[in-house]
Amino acid sequence: MTDELTLAEVEALARAAHEGQTDKAGRPYAEHLRAVAEGVRARGGDDEQIAAAWLHDAVEDDALSARWLDEAALSRRTKDIVRAVTKRAGEPPEAYAGRILATPGALLVKEADLAHNADPVRLAVLDEATRTRLTEKYAGMRALLGLSRGSV
Repeated sequence: MTDELTLAEVEALARAAHEGQTDKAGRPYAEHLRAVAEGVRARGGDDEQIAAAWLHDAVEDDALSARWLDEAALSRRTKDIVRAVTKRAGEPPEAYAGRILATPGALLVKEADLAHNADPVRLAVLDEATRTRLTEKYAGMRALLGLSRGSV
């Protein structure tokens, strides 16, 4: 077995893959990745989950390919978590939530992702219609995942 990438290497890869991308508020996308990774760490996540947090949007956003993920020097668990939290085109939210719940370690990563996405400070810079739509979307996913309001 080859040596696995370190967290620092995973972070560097994720930052490079998302270089030039911004979030809905116009902030560098790496800020979101860092916040999710820190959220996973703060919630007691392990290194495999933190690595997955850095990579959680990479395949979904076409920053890295699914083939790259398959071949990457990452643990199977990290890869499984990234695959679980990667939304698929046309996939119903219930199926997406079910895959997350069925994948050990994925719920914590998605919880940290949702917490940062729903951060009122981030949402405040968006127009009201977008803010309302996203707030409802994130609340719906939290409900499907069985995440209580208090666990944000």
